[in-house]
Amino acid sequence: MIHPHIIMIRFGELSTKGKNKKDFVLMLVKNIKHALKKYTSIEYDVRYDHVYIDTKEENIEEIIDILKDISGIHALSLVIKIESDIELIKKTAVEMLKGLTGARTFKVTCKRSNKRFPIKSDDIIRMVAPEILKNIPLRVDVHNPDIKVNIEVRDEGTYLFIKTIPCSGGYPIGVAGKALMMLSGGIDSPVASYLLMKRGIILECIHYASPPYTNAAVIDKLKDILKELNRYQYSIKLHIVPFTKLQEEIYKHSDESYAITIMRRMMYRIANKVAIKKGCLAICNGESIGQVASQTLNSMQVIEKVGELPVIRPLAAVDKLDIIQIAKRINTYDISIRPFEDCCTIFEPKNPKTKPNEKHVLLYESKFDYESLIDEAIENIETITIE
Repeated sequence: MIHPHIIMIRFGELSTKGKNKKDFVLMLVKNIKHALKKYTSIEYDVRYDHVYIDTKEENIEEIIDILKDISGIHALSLVIKIESDIELIKKTAVEMLKGLTGARTFKVTCKRSNKRFPIKSDDIIRMVAPEILKNIPLRVDVHNPDIKVNIEVRDEGTYLFIKTIPCSGGYPIGVAGKALMMLSGGIDSPVASYLLMKRGIILECIHYASPPYTNAAVIDKLKDILKELNRYQYSIKLHIVPFTKLQEEIYKHSDESYAITIMRRMMYRIANKVAIKKGCLAICNGESIGQVASQTLNSMQVIEKVGELPVIRPLAAVDKLDIIQIAKRINTYDISIRPFEDCCTIFEPKNPKTKPNEKHVLLYESKFDYESLIDEAIENIETITIE
């Protein structure tokens, strides 16, 4: 049995980008090379439709585990590259299957992008399949085979493979600009972060801390979440905003039922200023419509008015159970449910307004100098980088 050492990267959605495809591929290759920088002997062959990685003597299983989490890679295959010679193709197909166990049926597929190769795809299949039948104890099943022998005849040679591994998909990190994620430490915002990264968006994160009301362990929790998200974005900045003074003033001067609405408006005001300063094009969060009082459409409309940047909510219409499933898949769920609450949870009122009146909000806000408190909070932001 032949053991492949070349990985074929498949683009998936990138293939639809037309004239911009080259830029997307170059960004993807840059991200791949950064993720695999410790593997010094590997070689890259960048083509229009695929990227090929010759892993040489490196640990191919480790490399595959890293590649599976890189946004922009739809799938990958372990391939054998040979010269485009029909006798060699037949021999290699047989050698690939020797020693395989647990399979009873097979199917041969072929793509011939190199039209100068004199044998058509269907004829290649008709020549390879009998060779396998003659040498390997398998039978043909064209509808539901246990093994697919895939042959691709390209200009630079012929590739054979029997296994394709699904990967993250989406767009390469960096092609869609930068955004600021409001990271709470709950289940939702890490999942929203992951989905945004898959769309090629670089994230910086902002968190509102209210010591001594909130536990310092919340920051450790956030660090652990971001370390999991480092699989998708290798360096993430976290801006920690001291929010205690603002929160105390809000509860001192407003009706309790409006406290969450006003608090969220203050958060958006701070996030807008920080985002613009950091060159971010949007503010993002993990809100899902109707999940809590501040996430009704009425509340969102009143809260969002204070900012000038667009707000992206990847989870707006996603069911909570589906969010939990994604959180478990990306290994953030167990971290998110650690019993350390953020400022929104600790200060949550008993009867928050789900349809806040903007006139009442403006009246409560006029009772204290929130602008100077916002400026003070921004001046005292602590920034850490997780990588």
